[in-house]
Amino acid sequence: MKRFFLTIWHLIDPFYYFFSRLTFIDRRRKSIFRVRLTKYKGIDVMLSDGTTIKKNDVLIKIHLHNVKLIREFQNIESAVRRGVLIYQKVLSSMPTLAEYVSNHQKAEQIKGIIGITTLHKGIDRLGFEAVQPANRFYKCLKKMTQLPILFLTTRPFSFRNIPPSQYLFISKEKLFDSYLHPKN
Repeated sequence: MKRFFLTIWHLIDPFYYFFSRLTFIDRRRKSIFRVRLTKYKGIDVMLSDGTTIKKNDVLIKIHLHNVKLIREFQNIESAVRRGVLIYQKVLSSMPTLAEYVSNHQKAEQIKGIIGITTLHKGIDRLGFEAVQPANRFYKCLKKMTQLPILFLTTRPFSFRNIPPSQYLFISKEKLFDSYLHPKN
């Protein structure tokens, strides 16, 4: 059943990519991120480096290329091993993301990066900060959209163990300091 669902998702993904206005940040498609420019609509957030993200600030919204990850890791039984591999993929994609933001035509307006995910263990080592979305409807909606991913990746799947979605933020300055011009 899971393989069938994954095949359908793989066929639908190009349409999702087109209609969601996502962009690959790497032409060779080695990066695990697909991104789009967005205006933030949540509550004000103060990041640890002093950056304040406010309503209508311009951010780069990152999306993990989930179907690619799931297909690549579908034969790995250990959830811990899958988590480590996803962490390594994200880590190796961060310099490409920093370069993309640095070269973006609206780089001066971009305040940072935002994502939303149920995968938030170890994100602090990547430079991200987790924040719970304030809007209950949005949290519920995000939980529903995460169900297919959790169904395909969690063994055994249980509706009772759905982790909460959280925003992930990193300021542009912290992104650049950590990944564009890293201190050796």
